[in-house]
Amino acid sequence: MMIENRKNSRQIYSEGEEQMYTKQEILEIAMRQSAWDIHCEKEDFLKENHVIVESLIGERARSYYKEPVSCNLVSYGSNIVASVKPEYREIIREYIYKFEFYHCFETPALHWLSDRMEPMGQKVCFMAEYFLPDVDRMKSLSCSYEIKILNQEDFSDLYKKEWGNALCEDRKHLDVLGVGAYDHGELIALAACSADCGSMWQIGVDVLPQYRRKGIASALTSRLAAEILKRDKVPFYCCAWSNIRSARNAIRSGFSPAWVELTVKPAEVVDRMVII
Repeated sequence: MMIENRKNSRQIYSEGEEQMYTKQEILEIAMRQSAWDIHCEKEDFLKENHVIVESLIGERARSYYKEPVSCNLVSYGSNIVASVKPEYREIIREYIYKFEFYHCFETPALHWLSDRMEPMGQKVCFMAEYFLPDVDRMKSLSCSYEIKILNQEDFSDLYKKEWGNALCEDRKHLDVLGVGAYDHGELIALAACSADCGSMWQIGVDVLPQYRRKGIASALTSRLAAEILKRDKVPFYCCAWSNIRSARNAIRSGFSPAWVELTVKPAEVVDRMVII
């Protein structure tokens, strides 16, 4: 565990330190990983027309990509790349060409898709927005609490409900690095990252309710992003459309929206995720 000196944490890179990646390089790394995730080519995300490929999950896909996935729609803002099981190909083709591509990730267009997929035992599942660091404006922010860098061995006693966004008990071996904020020795906020694939680490963050709205989340997120970049990895951040607090934290911490995803899975899989 390393105690952070806040006086030296204002910039993401120290004076004279060479920047690890450009914005374009970070985007290309993310697109390459997305291509591995959904069985397409990196260049497919930049085409004007939509691209449809067969749904397969390769060895280099991010760790949380698991079968069954009936369909995954991914857009970096130019088109939709649809990774689809063959039996749903024609429905998805009709869908992505029926609506303006960004409407395919929101209602009411989603009702059209749902109405046609549910009789086939399928339901819309995850919808998420992903963020990448903007290295031209990213900097390590400060807060009024002690900050410590945490390594994997420091997480053993932290797999608790209050840190459920920062750490994942089901995939402990992937939680590799963190930044904690402490009030008189007590952990009050935690940002940590999981090594979801070879080149990109995903950031999650939790702040105890009584310490929110004090700039702690952005201080930890920006600091952790800097630490990840120093380790020659690309940090990324994900949240649901409706999680405004999380999206604001991403933007304050120097991240910008990069791509969106929507998945369709078997109804029984989706129903098991619903908390009643």
